[in-house]
Amino acid sequence: MRKLPTILIVEDEPAIAELISVNLRHNGFAPIWAEDGDSAQRELDAVLPDMILLDWMLPGQSGLELSRKWRGHPRTRAVPIIMLTARGDEPDKIAGLDAGADDYITKPFSTQEMLARIRAVLRRRAPEHSGESVAIGALSLDPATHRVSHAGQPLKLGPTEFKLLHYLMRNAERVHSRGQLLDKVWGDHVYIEERTVDVHVKRLREALGEAAAMVETVRGAGYRITAQEHQQK
Repeated sequence: MRKLPTILIVEDEPAIAELISVNLRHNGFAPIWAEDGDSAQRELDAVLPDMILLDWMLPGQSGLELSRKWRGHPRTRAVPIIMLTARGDEPDKIAGLDAGADDYITKPFSTQEMLARIRAVLRRRAPEHSGESVAIGALSLDPATHRVSHAGQPLKLGPTEFKLLHYLMRNAERVHSRGQLLDKVWGDHVYIEERTVDVHVKRLREALGEAAAMVETVRGAGYRITAQEHQQK
């Protein structure tokens, strides 16, 4: 029997957590509920879920603090996180993405929106099975093993950054608009804003370290990856 994707719901309001859990169970997911950061950490220490739905406002550590902590730990770094927030302003959304979230859902939200976002993020997390290894200069990426290295040194990328880098490397030197990247990397982007691309490009550059300058911003056009490792302007 195929294992159902597990979703860890970190939410301190039982009514909301139960509503989310019921809808997830009815749509082919296995929900696990944790009411705060401590109980969520115990669940993560036991078994890693396929995704975390993380409320921004929690007793004790906030969702932002937890996201940063889990993104900074090797064991939980690659687990996708969707932030649940009542904060709909763009600065707050960007703060959630900067803290390591892959996406955000603004309360109140519909079941269909939640499911669409979860499925889109899980698709991005899935390794690219098709295609061979690609290399540009000293930067190499192997989709089969989900490994990236620069000058022989392994690099740690989140699932969305890996897929973004893979697409850019397979289309090296070409300029891609934010809309094109949403289409090719995010796929079902009906709920995704173009500003999200900028956040993930920033995160990708941070992960690439010395190779960050290979990802260029083309003013008024978008982004490209180039073999010319000169300083990013």
